Amino acid sequence: MIRKRIEKKAIETSLPKGKISLQFQEPVRLLKPGSGTGKSIVQVLLKRRSIREISDRELSVQTLSDLLWAAYGVNRKKGPFGIPGRTAASASNSQEIDVYVALKEGIYLYDAFRHKLIPVIAGDHRRLAIGKGQAGSGDKAPVRLIYVADVNKLENTSGYREPGLLDPEIQKSYYYVDTGLIAGNVYLFAASKGLAAWFHNCNKPELAAKLKLNAGQRALFGQSVGYPAK
Repeated sequence: MIRKRIEKKAIETSLPKGKISLQFQEPVRLLKPGSGTGKSIVQVLLKRRSIREISDRELSVQTLSDLLWAAYGVNRKKGPFGIPGRTAASASNSQEIDVYVALKEGIYLYDAFRHKLIPVIAGDHRRLAIGKGQAGSGDKAPVRLIYVADVNKLENTSGYREPGLLDPEIQKSYYYVDTGLIAGNVYLFAASKGLAAWFHNCNKPELAAKLKLNAGQRALFGQSVGYPAK
C-alpha cells in the first residue's frame, strides 16, 4: 500500500486522497461525498448481493468516506422534528444506531454530523466484528462496520415520544429494523461501486467489553466491505 503523508492539525487529522493510511491518534476528517456513479436505482438493485469472498485490497479514502456517508450520513440539515436528517430512517428520528468502523489501524466511531472518524481503540480488532462461527469468511476485508444500538437515544429521543420507545420489546423491533436500513444502504453503495458487502453476526460479548459499551448499548451486527476476491 502506498502511504501518503497525513497533514495534522491541532484537533484532527485531514485525509489526503488515495489509499487509507491512518495514524491512530486524533479524529479524522473524511472527504466530502462524491458526485455518484450515474447508475439508476434499478441497475444498482440488479447488482445487489452478498459477497463473502473479499480481498485485502484497501479502499481509497474517497470510497471509505462515501461508504460511511451512504450508510448513515447527514443528507439534510433539517429533518423530522427539526433534527438533521440521515440517509437511513430511524424510529421517531431517534438515530439510535452508532456505526463503528474496524480497520487494521483500530476501531473508530463514525461521527455523521461532522463527517469524521473518532478513535475508540487502537489495534486490529476486525475479527471481533464477525461471529465466532463465521470467522473463516471475509477475513481479509479491509473494512468491517459494527452496528451498536443505544437504547438511551430511543428513550430520550428528540423526536416524537411515542410509548413504544420505552418498551424493551418494541425497542428491539425498532433498532433491528433501523440497523437493516443502514445495512441496506451499504449493500446498494457496494453494488454501485463494484464492491463486495456481507451483513453478518458479530462477537457481541467481546465487542461490548472492548468498546466499553454501557448498559444501554447493544452490539448487534457487523458488515464486511471491500473488493471482491478474484
